Amino acid sequence: MKRQLTFIACVAAATMVQAAPAFGSSHNPDYEEMATGLVSPLHLAVGSGETVRVSQDFAGILTRVEHDGEREDIHTAEQGWEVAGVDIHDGITYFLESTGAGQGDPAALQGYLKSIDSKGDVDTIANFADYERKHNPDGDQHYGFEPDVSDKCLTGWPAFPPARYTGTVDSHPYALAIKGNTAYVADAGMNAILKVNLTSGAISTLAVLPPRPAKVPAGLQIPVDMQGNTMAVPECVVGQKYAFEPVPTDVEIGPDGWLYVTSLPGGPEGPEMGPRGAVFKVNPWNGDTTVWADHILSPTGLAVADNGEIYVASLFGGEILKFTCDAERSRFLSVNQPADVEYRDGDVFATVDALMGLSDPSAPDASAPKPAGRVIEVDR
Repeated sequence: MKRQLTFIACVAAATMVQAAPAFGSSHNPDYEEMATGLVSPLHLAVGSGETVRVSQDFAGILTRVEHDGEREDIHTAEQGWEVAGVDIHDGITYFLESTGAGQGDPAALQGYLKSIDSKGDVDTIANFADYERKHNPDGDQHYGFEPDVSDKCLTGWPAFPPARYTGTVDSHPYALAIKGNTAYVADAGMNAILKVNLTSGAISTLAVLPPRPAKVPAGLQIPVDMQGNTMAVPECVVGQKYAFEPVPTDVEIGPDGWLYVTSLPGGPEGPEMGPRGAVFKVNPWNGDTTVWADHILSPTGLAVADNGEIYVASLFGGEILKFTCDAERSRFLSVNQPADVEYRDGDVFATVDALMGLSDPSAPDASAPKPAGRVIEVDR
């Protein structure tokens, strides 16, 4: 469900949302453009010599970008597949590749952790769809309204989004971070952080992120289909809490050894409900999870510096935020549609204009939008 909803719902709300004010001092540093003309560059990783791997997610392409701007597509997925999170470890590039369930058929789910070496040889390491079908980590987690909201009241609620439900069989491996022989994977379908043994491919659930409840305001418009149609919520649910799915979008390892995870909650982020994204801290030893920072608009990527400072890409907030170790925030950079951010040897890299020109990148009409995603290096 979230594979289709996460970005569609955000795009629908984006025209209504104002960026949340940053706290603390703000500045807008200069940056250098490393690559442009990319299709949905939603993830990146930085290797030695500041060589970047960037996933053109919706096009299913993994691209290497050298510091001088030279670039090469090093892997292309089958048509209809998505290439997502990427990381580099010991000279090997690890990435996620998946395709959705199609008409809600769990048997059609496919998702993998793969690696590609310097020769271009690709290996498949782990199968997330099989794991989800067997375990469904958030299957016991309740979303939607609490039981005290009457069935009579909910007769006016649309079939979608559901009024009450538990976690469905849905896997969307979306981001990863490598440490030693372990890959930590944020799966936006499972609402979970997974651990993968890189040698055996064995998968285990480290943590299931908790639901993100929010009070329903009067006049809230909710989507009722995938065509952008909406309806106002029934009056009887106004003031009631709806538990939204947490939808993890990135995972990074801090210098304290803990995992930091961005969460893009399901549902609208319009002016009625405000920014509802968050950064979680996850204990890598026992899976304990806590909210570290919240009230962030559409956080889709983060990076952790050596000193513990955290950079967060606010996709529809039009900014990259900077957090101190104590979670005090400021605006680091104002830029259009930042999707991911990385930190390497004192430098900050980001993908921006991430969703520009996506209506039909292959259209022959010269006036049709062209892919316009970029990779930048920021002068701190």
